[in-house]
Amino acid sequence: MRQALPLPISISLDTIQSLLPKIDVFETISKGFIAYSKGEAVIPPVGELLFEQPPGEVHIKYGYIKTAPYYVIKVASGFYNNPSIGLPSSQGLNLLFDKTNGQLVAILLDEGHLTDVRTAVAGAISSRALAPSQVHSLGIIGAGTQALLQWKYHRRILDFSEVLLWNRHPEKAQQLAETLRQQGAKTKVVEHLEDLARQCQLIVTTTPSSTPLLEKNWIQPGTHITAIGADMPHKMELDPQLVASAELVVVDSRSQTRRQGEWSQALRAGLVKDRSPLELGEILANPQLGRQNDQQLTIADLTGVAVQDLMISQAIFENIK
Repeated sequence: MRQALPLPISISLDTIQSLLPKIDVFETISKGFIAYSKGEAVIPPVGELLFEQPPGEVHIKYGYIKTAPYYVIKVASGFYNNPSIGLPSSQGLNLLFDKTNGQLVAILLDEGHLTDVRTAVAGAISSRALAPSQVHSLGIIGAGTQALLQWKYHRRILDFSEVLLWNRHPEKAQQLAETLRQQGAKTKVVEHLEDLARQCQLIVTTTPSSTPLLEKNWIQPGTHITAIGADMPHKMELDPQLVASAELVVVDSRSQTRRQGEWSQALRAGLVKDRSPLELGEILANPQLGRQNDQQLTIADLTGVAVQDLMISQAIFENIK
């Protein structure tokens, strides 16, 4: 007779949110990036679904670390009209399996929240590793959930005096600004993106744009840019000339950013064909590889890697067992 396997644990969003404060998410995600860059992770290419009516996208990411006990399959979606009908734009879940026998051990019904969090944490980790020594103004491009979370996690590990916001829809930027002000942040909305670029030493881009937003000649020397929006081949937030002009470009995955991300756009334009970016895990393991002085222009190009989903899912599961 076939042995019945134990039923997997179902973990609700409320439970996930209650457990996250118990986890050092910065250390957890950093360890994942380091393992990935050391070749200790198996991460297949991303699966994608695109929808037009209404516009939306689904990402399927999966993988494991050779020395870890689990593997993960993550499904996350973004449907950008959802807020107009009272629904969040992000949805999804993470499935955690025992790597020794394939048993499903946990269903994390996070509704896309863990994807949002691990993305924001990766952005903050990148900025901490690469930003100049003095950051007065943090610039955030976009005004959605990810923009809010990038501010939330950046302020936990970086010092800055003010936040500048820009969004294509100024009223949304104003709404986010008010939210940040209520939480004690000195915040202002800029009408022109060039103004943000010229005033900020650290810029985070959080949009699903398919055309460049930041231009090369706007960026002051010493700026660091963390770009997280271009997680599919058709997306881009940075002028490819800007990417090519950076003294240091760091990606989360060299193999993945040949196909998607800001580096892929510069590569297709023939602007960086003789260069190779560093990986974030390499910088985290060897900080001396990072920024060399406060005059360098640096860029972190993050497309999202399944090792992040594995590490944060495993941490939640191990805190509930």
